[in-house]
Amino acid sequence: MIWSDFSKLIKLRLTFLVVFSASISFLIGSKVNGEIVWSNWLMLIAGGFLVTAAANCFNEIIEKDLDKLMKRTMDRPIPAGRMTTGQGLVMGLFMGIAGTILLGKLNLTAGYLSVFSVILYAFVYTPLKRKSPIAVFVGAIPGALPPLIGYVAAHPQIDTIALILFGIQFVWQFPHFWAIAWVLDDDYKLAGFRLLPSGQRNLTSALFTFASTAILIPVSLLPTYYGYGGYYVGGVSLVCSWLFFYLALMLLRTRQIKEAKYLMYGSFFYLPIVQLMFLFDFIGKVK
Repeated sequence: MIWSDFSKLIKLRLTFLVVFSASISFLIGSKVNGEIVWSNWLMLIAGGFLVTAAANCFNEIIEKDLDKLMKRTMDRPIPAGRMTTGQGLVMGLFMGIAGTILLGKLNLTAGYLSVFSVILYAFVYTPLKRKSPIAVFVGAIPGALPPLIGYVAAHPQIDTIALILFGIQFVWQFPHFWAIAWVLDDDYKLAGFRLLPSGQRNLTSALFTFASTAILIPVSLLPTYYGYGGYYVGGVSLVCSWLFFYLALMLLRTRQIKEAKYLMYGSFFYLPIVQLMFLFDFIGKVK
């Protein structure tokens, strides 16, 4: 039961996805330098896990009363009363400080970016979710920082590759978030969250979601365009982006929860596939 509560507190699946994208980017940055220091890779994974877990912990402390109102979140340890906010705060501070120290040991840029990410996610994006749909745009910034942090942890320079990694994850988050918001809109409204572009499951929200998948098509081809990847990453990214685009088109046509679920599930596969192909193709080019 203790592990179950801890995994819910830190949103384990989300934390895993964040750490995965950071670790892939670290390997890409390492190849730019010419070698992979595996001890640093493990340090990045540990630091990234702790920092992300801390951000999610702070998020749940702030939203504890709202989490009680939603079916999806009412069983989390703090709203369910199995953990106090004080206990959660101590755990969050410990994980945040420890994670920042680990990332800062890799280099100061990674450490500073991790602190900025936690602050923006927990203390700007979190309260903004009840104010305006612009929260999704704000949340997409810390959501896209993990690959940037991972890259600069290995190669302490925000160069074109770093911006491409950030850009792909940044744009991907819009259809990802809006698909989730479409599926969970009824639950979100119980807590007063406004995450769909128009605030409703309607044509406007579907158009915004569809447009974001269209933007993702050229963005996903940037590694090939700038010569950091070859035809493999370009081809796989194009196929994945077109499939993503098609799922968004189906949502635009039907505006039904079923199609939003397809788009949501597709987003879970899209990002790791594209990032892994970027890594494999990049490694092949720099050998």
